[in-house]
Amino acid sequence: MTEFDLIEKYFVRLTPAGRGVALGVGDDAALLAVAPGSELVVTTDTLVAGVHYFADADPAAVGYKALAVNLSDLAAMGAVPRWFTLALTLSATELTPVWLDGFSAGLAQLAREHGIALVGGDLCQGPPAITIGALGECPQGQARRRAGARAGDLIYVSGPLGSAAWALAQLKAGLNPDPACLARLLRPVPRVALGCSLRSIASAMIDVSDGLLADLGHLLNASDVGARLDIDTIPYHASLDHDPAQKWRHVLSGGDDYELCFTVPPDRQEQLASIDDPVCRIGEITPDKGLSCVRNNGTEYVPDRTGYVHF
Repeated sequence: MTEFDLIEKYFVRLTPAGRGVALGVGDDAALLAVAPGSELVVTTDTLVAGVHYFADADPAAVGYKALAVNLSDLAAMGAVPRWFTLALTLSATELTPVWLDGFSAGLAQLAREHGIALVGGDLCQGPPAITIGALGECPQGQARRRAGARAGDLIYVSGPLGSAAWALAQLKAGLNPDPACLARLLRPVPRVALGCSLRSIASAMIDVSDGLLADLGHLLNASDVGARLDIDTIPYHASLDHDPAQKWRHVLSGGDDYELCFTVPPDRQEQLASIDDPVCRIGEITPDKGLSCVRNNGTEYVPDRTGYVHF
């Protein structure tokens, strides 16, 4: 089967009619129509076999997660997903009907849920890697950025942290993780609707992909401020209590949960309370740079790492 046969069989169906696509898969480039009064929000992520997913992973979960991590970036900007591109490099192991059926099915599931259309990409043979570029739309001037937090703003997260890192540690140890934690690792849920709801509420926002301390640190640097985290208020799955020695490392420094971390000025607390999604307050922005982690008893917790390091 040729490259073009594979594209036709497994991926053309991911380009539904309409949705601002004047020309999609099959030409040298796509033609897209951005809604009047909107800005285009663009992000890219790569997953490499053996680094970001196990080589023997369920291909449907790989396809789902490859798109989910990009949608999480759009969510952190308050953007609505519209289109995506897929550059797929596969070895002979993946170039089989079983793998391609599973991968495209997982991709299609999340694409349907968020109404995002595949509009182009590339397919070739080599060391396995998956690169997706996702494009979204946001009303002009309303995208949330990492910069914008001010002293006195309150810090929130959109859900429990540490579950994915805990599940990964369990897998590496040859153990069976809690199913809920494993789902967080394999099929993270991008918080797109919440991100859009926070456009007029959050002063700054980022998604937690490399670990809370690392990603919040990026937000603090961009905003030129510091923070105090009340770490006993951070939500986490109860199964992490089975390993108290590593619990805080997973919660504070583990990646792959793809929850949103955002800041809200005190005068917007009532607006925040009116949204449907439950969120959790975990700290406060401070004028002096630096990030401190404080326990309920007032003692400071000193982490031994901040998050995943790519290089």
